[in-house]
Amino acid sequence: METIALTRGEEIQLLQAEIAERQRRLLELKKAQPEPMTKEYFFKDWDGADVSLAELFGERDELILIHNMGKRCSYCTLWADGFNGVWQHLNDRAAFVVVSPDGPDVQREFAESRGWEFVMMSDATQEFTTDMGFAYMQDGMSYVGPGVSTFKRDATGNIKRIAKDEFGPGDNYCSAWYLFDLLEAGAGNWAPRYVYK
Repeated sequence: METIALTRGEEIQLLQAEIAERQRRLLELKKAQPEPMTKEYFFKDWDGADVSLAELFGERDELILIHNMGKRCSYCTLWADGFNGVWQHLNDRAAFVVVSPDGPDVQREFAESRGWEFVMMSDATQEFTTDMGFAYMQDGMSYVGPGVSTFKRDATGNIKRIAKDEFGPGDNYCSAWYLFDLLEAGAGNWAPRYVYK
C-alpha cells in the first residue's frame, strides 16, 4: 500500500483538528461531575462587607471565579492584566469575579495601580480557596495556587461547581504564551514583571 506524504500545511491542519478534538474531550471530562456546594462561603468586598458566594452571581445563573494568588505574584498579575481587557465580554455571558487572599485595602490599591476594572473579593481566611483545591498548608505555611472555577446556580438557589482548572506558564488562559510559542526560541526564560521600561 502506497503511503502518501503530507505537506507541512496538511500535517499542521491535521494536528490542529486533533488538538481541537482532544480539547473538546478534555472539557467534557472536566465538566462531567459537577460538585454541589454544601456550605455557604463569604468574602470581603473593598468596603470590608461580607459577600456570599451566592451574591457573586448577581442577576446571572453562572459565575466565572478566578483564583488569584494576589499582589505578590507577577504571573497572577499577568493573567489579571489579560482578564482586564476581556472582563466585560466575560461578564456579559456570566458573572466574573477575581478572588485573592489579599485584604480589601491591598486589593484596591493594587487594582487601581494596574487599572483593573473587574470585581475583586478577598478570601483572607482562605477557607473557600482551600475547599476549592487552590490552597493548602505545608510545614505550617499556607500556599495558594492560581486557577479558575465555574459555578451554576439553579432556580432554587442551589450552587454547583461545574469545572475547575489550574493556571501555569503556557496555559490556555493567557494569550502571551501562544504568541511567544511562535517565536523561534519560544518563551525562553522569560518571566513577567510588574513594570516594563
